[in-house]
Order: sequence, then structure tokens, then C-alpha cells
Amino acid sequence: MSTYNPLTLPQLALDVLLRKDAINSSDLDHLPTLLFPPLFLEAFNGRHIQILKAMVAAWPFPCLPVGALMRTPDVEVLQAVLEGIDILQTQNASPSRKLQVLDLRDVHQDFWDVWARRKDEVCSAKTGNEKQVAKHIPRYALRQCLKVVTDRSLDFSLQQHQTCLLQWAHQRKHSLRQCCLKMKICHFPVEIIREILNIFQPNYIEELEIDTKQVVSFIGCFAPCFGQMRNLHKFHLREIRLRISVSGVLHFVDVKNCAAKFLSQFSKLNYLQHLSMNGGYFSSDNMKQLFRCLRSPLESLSMIICQLSKSDLKHMSECQRLCQLKHLQFDGVVFPKSCSMSLRIFLENVSETLQTLQLENCRMNDSQLKTLLPALGQRSQLTSVDFYEDDVSTAVMKELLQCMANQRKLVVEQYLAPRECYDHEGYLILHRFSQLCRNLMDILRARRQPKTITFPSETCRYCRSRCIYDMKTRLCHCWR
Repeated sequence: MSTYNPLTLPQLALDVLLRKDAINSSDLDHLPTLLFPPLFLEAFNGRHIQILKAMVAAWPFPCLPVGALMRTPDVEVLQAVLEGIDILQTQNASPSRKLQVLDLRDVHQDFWDVWARRKDEVCSAKTGNEKQVAKHIPRYALRQCLKVVTDRSLDFSLQQHQTCLLQWAHQRKHSLRQCCLKMKICHFPVEIIREILNIFQPNYIEELEIDTKQVVSFIGCFAPCFGQMRNLHKFHLREIRLRISVSGVLHFVDVKNCAAKFLSQFSKLNYLQHLSMNGGYFSSDNMKQLFRCLRSPLESLSMIICQLSKSDLKHMSECQRLCQLKHLQFDGVVFPKSCSMSLRIFLENVSETLQTLQLENCRMNDSQLKTLLPALGQRSQLTSVDFYEDDVSTAVMKELLQCMANQRKLVVEQYLAPRECYDHEGYLILHRFSQLCRNLMDILRARRQPKTITFPSETCRYCRSRCIYDMKTRLCHCWR
């Protein structure tokens, strides 16, 4: 016998509204608040553009987390949401207006999960739903001025939906509070970067990643804006390379002065915790200035292709803002031999907190690495180590692994194969590579069971891949 399940009143109401090509404010005046989210979901998924506009303007909650629904960019839907905000702005004096935050980030999915259940449960679960909605409304929504919150990742060229949002935001930068919490800008002209940073209020930015080749012009124009980012937690300045100026000459004094102006702004950043910088253009004096200007304890520090002198490392060792590091990376930093002891002191200072250590492409030799061994063998919180591209012998590698064998918390380890794996012309001797790496692995296995550990060879000259030993030998393309 078949059963008959008639539609509930909420379902009938939603179906009637969705059958219309458009609705206006009068249609929504008497719509129960708890029917707004399920109707919005239906309109969004069905791309009912006119209904979306009206619903944004009449949204009855402080926050509309529409970004969680826009994982696949749809320009027409985005325009409908933005036009709904424009309609709402024209009704600014209306006492019924409740929307305070349009959140375009991919967050607050829990808000929509509350309404993803069957529509016939909406009325019966009214009290519980109201509590869950309140729980997932962010605190910053409890304000008066309408605020648009977003994250921006702009790589190489603007996509259509990004252009749409930026143009809309530019035209309304004086009438709305526009906040970008996480911003990534990759390989854009300085003029575009400047314009983007002019749209979004810098004091709201919490994470910023910039990748540009126009060094002098960028840090010169960026310094004043950077100093206004008082809530910045993460800053990444990546892949910076020197470039010839318009006149054909890039003067060292110009670079140094621009860098000094830029680094001085770090003294205004009271919440910075994560810093990653490509410092190939910074002088030693600039680096000292950076360490003096830090105002908050860093949790992670990444220095890439920069020149660190013995004096720089001494300042790093004395900097109280670097004494609680959890993550440290030196990539492409070639340390002079005279720096080894200063680097050791610095590592000893952070041994109680350091969790990940990466010494990549630093080309350390035997004597330099041996100097660091006492610091590496201390009681530590290390969970990950990477000694990538170090030029060491089997004997010193054995000493290093004996130190690492005491580190019981290590989860990920990477050590470059020792130099005895190669012939006098630098070519890998495969059977020697396998045997030596197996012997080195046994040093660790005698004291503990390694979790993830690899011994990669140097990059093959022909196929540009590597042979890797990780309990067994995996060959590069040339050896297969």
C-alpha cells in the first residue's frame, strides 16, 4: 500500500515563491525568518537571479555568508548578490534592515548546514535552528555600518568574477567598509597592486602574500600602506628579483633606502607572527633594522636567498622576538664559514620551542654542519627536519643522524645523500647510493622507528628528477 506524503505549508510557500520569475519586498515582508535560508539556497542553486537580489536586500540576519556557496565562480550570481547590496543601500534608513556583513569568503559553511535538512523540518525545529544560527554569526557582524568581507587571490591576471568584484568595490569604497582578510597578489604591475590596496582598508588585512619582480618601485610605494596593516599576522614577500631600472642602472643606494623605509614599518605591526621574505636585495644593515623593528614574538621565520653575515646572526640571537620560534627556514642562504658558531647559538636559543627546521640549498660543508651538531642534539620539540642540498660526507652524515636518533618526536626527515655516492665527475653511483643510504637508515632504526624519511640524490643533469631512498631505492627517469 502506497503512502501519501503531502507537502507541508513551508514547502508549499517556497515552491510558490520559486515559481515566480521575480519577487519584491512585499512578497518577503511576511515570510517567516526561518524560511529565508532554505529559500535562498533554492534560489542560489537554481540561479533565480531576480529572487536572489530581493532576498539579499531583505536578508533578516546580521551576516550573509554567501561565499560558502560560491566555490565555483559564477559572475551572474555574484552580480545579483552585489546588486542586492546596492538595493539595500538605497533603503539605508529602513529600520527593518538587519544585514550588517556580506561575507564572500569560503567560511561559515555550518550556517548553511543548519538549513540543508528537509524543508519540512524547518518549522518543527524552530527553536533549535535559531540557536544554531546565532552560534554561527561572527562577532564582527554586530556593528552598524554595512561591511563586505572577502579573501583575494590574484594570480597573473584577473578572472572575470574578480574584475566584477573589484570594479564594484572601487565604485563604492567610500560608502561601504570593504575588508580583505587574506590577500595574495602574484606578478601584477605595481600600479594594479597599489589600486587594489587602495580599495580594501589595510587595517583589516590579516594575511598578505606579495609576489612581484618590481622591487624598488614596489617597496617604495608600498611602505606607507604596509604600516597601516596593524592587524597583520602573516606576511610573505616572495620571489623578489632585482630588475634594471628605467634608466638602465639600479643604484645600490636607492635599493638600500627603499628597503630601509619599508622595513621601518615593521615597528607598527604589533600582531605579526609569521614572516617569510626573499631578501636577496637587503643589505646587512637592512637585516639589522628588521630585527630591531619587530614588535611581537614570531612563530615562524623564513628567509629566502638573503645575505646573512656573522653580525646578522648575532642580532638574530639577541632578538627577543625570535626566541619563541616554532618554525625556521633558511632557503638559499649560503652562510660564510665564520657564521657557523653564531648560527649554532641561534639554534640553541630556540631549541625549546622549535618544531620544524629547514636548511635548504644552504650548501653546508662538513665543518659547518659539525659545528651545529651540539645544538641539534639538544632536547627538542622537533617534528620535522630538512637538510636539503647540503654538501657533506658520509662520516659527518652519520654524526648528524646519531644526533637526530635522539629526537623521538620527529615525523618527517629529509637528508641529502652524502658525497661518496658520486664519482669524481659528479655522477651518481647507484649501487653505492643504495648501500650508503641503507647504512645511514640503520643508524636511526637502531634507536627508533623513523616515520617519514628520505635521502634524495642531487638533481639529475638530464631528466631533472632525483633518485630517492626511503627504505627502498626509487630511480630517476634516466635510471628506469
